[in-house]
Amino acid sequence: MATPNYGYEKRQRELAKKRKKEEKLKAKADRKSGVAPADEAGQDEQGGEGDAPASPEQNPPA
Repeated sequence: MATPNYGYEKRQRELAKKRKKEEKLKAKADRKSGVAPADEAGQDEQGGEGDAPASPEQNPPA
């Protein structure tokens, strides 16, 4: 059996930490500038709760 490559595993953990930190900083900057995060914007385009058609009971004909 091959020996574990601890250096590779450590590097992957460091890269994951770096990625997470960058995402947090980007999210913080987006909040500060008033831009919606990509996650929420993607959900709205895919048909979230707000996109449901109004039922006839809610909007009676005029």
